Amino acid sequence: MICTAKTRVTLTTSILLTTKLGYERLSFSDFWSVFNLTCVYRTFGARSAPVSTPKSWLPGLLFVVVPGLCFAQIPSAPSSFRPVPEIPTLANPPTASSSTATSSAPGGYAGYGSASTSGVSPPAGYILTANDFVAVEVFGEEDLKTQVRLNGEGNLSLPLLGSVHLAGLTLTQAVARLTDLYGRDYLVSPKVNVTLVGYAARRFTILGQVNRPGDYQMPESSPGGIGLVEAIGIAGGYTRIAAPERISVRRGNQLLKVNAKRIARGVASDFHIESGDIITVGESIF
Repeated sequence: MICTAKTRVTLTTSILLTTKLGYERLSFSDFWSVFNLTCVYRTFGARSAPVSTPKSWLPGLLFVVVPGLCFAQIPSAPSSFRPVPEIPTLANPPTASSSTATSSAPGGYAGYGSASTSGVSPPAGYILTANDFVAVEVFGEEDLKTQVRLNGEGNLSLPLLGSVHLAGLTLTQAVARLTDLYGRDYLVSPKVNVTLVGYAARRFTILGQVNRPGDYQMPESSPGGIGLVEAIGIAGGYTRIAAPERISVRRGNQLLKVNAKRIARGVASDFHIESGDIITVGESIF
């Protein structure tokens, strides 16, 4: 079989295109090779056949090249390429922690405590007394917001209402009272909040056979009062000649006798000291 120049060129072109189409997309150099081979074909083919016009050989070239461009595979990534790892999505993304308690009532108003006013934490059922320091707020009415101390009679002065007696009421009862008063003539369905900001100064006096007799203020951590044993400890304890079994407590018009020795032994319960009490520790006879 005689292999003419035309046959050799066609075979070479087919091998080149088949090899390239199987592995990667044709590049510019591939087109350049095909172009050169086509020129060779025209040169050698002219000896045995008439020179074909562009209209005769260009469709054939397009017939070979265009399918290669359509079906060639996308080149694979180079060996040095590393895909960027995806950032995992957290199931529960962190959120800013909130330090304000929520309530079903607007703005944290729930009768006890407030989202905007900080105060002390009174014991359950705490009863307001004279000189207690309270904060009163009405939701949506900034002009009615106030912090005031109950006077010696247990009253406080409030906008619109004037003097209101709250001593002897719990915080819940105080809220109900103010809600009723504001709702009568001034507001429609008022949301009132009463917060205990500070306790009234609760003081007691201790005399007699203690190391530091005098007038003392009760700790704010004990708003309901303190025990007799704690009161004696605040005053520095007994002297060497004290008689713990001979203690008297003056409470208003009452004079109460207390045996602290029995309390120390656990035979009797501690005696409760209230604000204004005057304690006198007796002297031992021997």
